[in-house]
This record gives sequence, structure tokens and C-alpha cells, in this order.
Amino acid sequence: MKYIATIEGKEFTIEILDENHIIVDGQALEVDFVSVSGQPVYSLIVNGKSYEAYVYPAEDEWEVLRRGRMYPVRVEDEREKRLRAAAGSGVAETGEYHLKAPMPGLVVAIPVEEGQAIAKGDVLLILESMKMQNELKSPRDGTISRIRVKPGDSVEQRATLLSVV
Repeated sequence: MKYIATIEGKEFTIEILDENHIIVDGQALEVDFVSVSGQPVYSLIVNGKSYEAYVYPAEDEWEVLRRGRMYPVRVEDEREKRLRAAAGSGVAETGEYHLKAPMPGLVVAIPVEEGQAIAKGDVLLILESMKMQNELKSPRDGTISRIRVKPGDSVEQRATLLSVV
């Protein structure tokens, strides 16, 4: 079965051969992908090079946090992609968006305030987890409608931090 992963508008075709071998856009890779201690932290080794990322499911995609940057990733098999294309569905840029904590941590700073207009990519909140500070950025343009936490708050994974309309 082939899968299509879409990251920041770029599509990658992925074919899983077995648990340690995949083909990405025609390139064969040897991989080792393991959850670290049952947490949403994953260790990925590709052709001997090591990567670490937080991976967790969102509503209709996956969110991958790597080196302080959040990547929304849509993964579909070939059939799902054809059906979605036929239906003409796209990403909604309207409605309320809730920024959720990708992992448990401590709110370090919130460089925005309620009512402030923001652009896609603006830093909305800085969350410290496992001694690393992670900048959580806006996936779209909008206005901060509600901030639900303050600096110094401890938050659990998937807790709603703020809302954007």
C-alpha cells in the first residue's frame, strides 16, 4: 500500500516494504522508528542518522514537533486521497482554532495578547518540556480570541492553551 504524506503543501509518496524498509518518492531507505518509553516522543533512524520528534494525532492529521517547530502532517492512502480530491475538500481557514499542548510542560512566555492580530508562523506561546523550550506557532492568520493559560502554568499534553479566530 502506498501512502501520501503532505507537509507544508509538499507531497511525499511513501511505500512501506517491511518494518525496517520504506520507499519515499522512489528512494529506498532503511529505518528504525520507536516510541521512547511509551511517550509521544519517537526516535527515528534513517540510514544510520538519528532524529527525535514528538508525534501525536490531531483531528484529521498528525502533528510533529521537531527541534521546536510544529509540522502538521496529513497522511492518506491512495484511495483516501482520490476520494478527498473528488470531493474538493481543503483546509478550513475560518472558524476557531485551538492551540493545544503537544506535550506536558511549563508555559514560559506568551508573546501575544487577546485581541491581537497574528499571521501564519507567528510565535503564540513558548512551552518548556524536558529542559527544551519549544516555540508553538500559528498555523494560519487570525486574531487571538482567548488565552487560557499564563506564564508559570504547568499544562498536560493536549490541554487547550489559547484560541485563534
